[in-house]
Amino acid sequence: MLEKIKSHSLCSVLSVVIFIGTIVFQMAVNGVFAAESSATNKQFVSQVSGSGKPVILIPGLMSDGRVWDKLISSLAKTYQVHTINIAGFARTPAIDNPSLSTLKQQLFAYITKHKLHKPAVIGHSLGGFMGFWLASNTPTAVGPIISVDGLPFVGPVFTRSNSTTVEDLAAQAEQIKNMYSNMSQQQLVDQSRYGLSIQASSDEAKAKVMSMVQTSEPKTVGQAIYTLMKHDLRQDIANITSPVLLLGASGGFSTDEQKTAMQILYKQQLQALPSASLQMNTHARHFIMLDDPKWFEKQVLTFLGKHL
Repeated sequence: MLEKIKSHSLCSVLSVVIFIGTIVFQMAVNGVFAAESSATNKQFVSQVSGSGKPVILIPGLMSDGRVWDKLISSLAKTYQVHTINIAGFARTPAIDNPSLSTLKQQLFAYITKHKLHKPAVIGHSLGGFMGFWLASNTPTAVGPIISVDGLPFVGPVFTRSNSTTVEDLAAQAEQIKNMYSNMSQQQLVDQSRYGLSIQASSDEAKAKVMSMVQTSEPKTVGQAIYTLMKHDLRQDIANITSPVLLLGASGGFSTDEQKTAMQILYKQQLQALPSASLQMNTHARHFIMLDDPKWFEKQVLTFLGKHL
């Protein structure tokens, strides 16, 4: 059935990966603020709002906290929300040595420094991958994981087949990294517009996504995509001991057959962690929180209420 899905060009698929992201800044709920100091090689800054059990929000590619406004307002009534803003994405200044691997290490250090007891980790796209990665490497440090349209391995997004390996995409990964390292800001914007309809439905949501793209740094984006293509966590997630919820979006596909195939593709990525739950939204596109905020918030609050 997977083979019946219409193949996308590399550029079109790149547009999906390009938004493998979202989360951060803009927070003053209940007047509580905290920010990590900017330092050399500091991969992120954070802001804190609310009080209660900790919840960490991790962005996707080229996104910031504007996509989480509604969720943060709800969460901060009950939880202490730590919103992460990744260097080089949206309004956060780029650094010389962007690294998702270092970001993972610094997130663990952040949890330790602030004495966060098994925080819930919610990530969109790239942020979802980071949640899987963090929980796989340090399973006792984190609590419930919610991945919002982010997978343990991005490769099948390109091929529509879970038989894809890192080796299969090695050449493409290098090409993409090199392409983005030589890309101008305007070229980044133009490239991102190519698949904007895959990301969100409404004009308002699309405008919000593009406003974040316009201030993202191309080299950082390319390095992040390269890292995603070079890391396959499908077996590593077996190390995770916390509850896991994957929220998938198939609203960008036109037929029931295609949507069913995508659900199978997502489920296959969780085979090493059979306790994980998968909920597909067949109407929303990649930015689920913008396309179907009520459904999204209900899924998040119900899961946290049960497991945090």
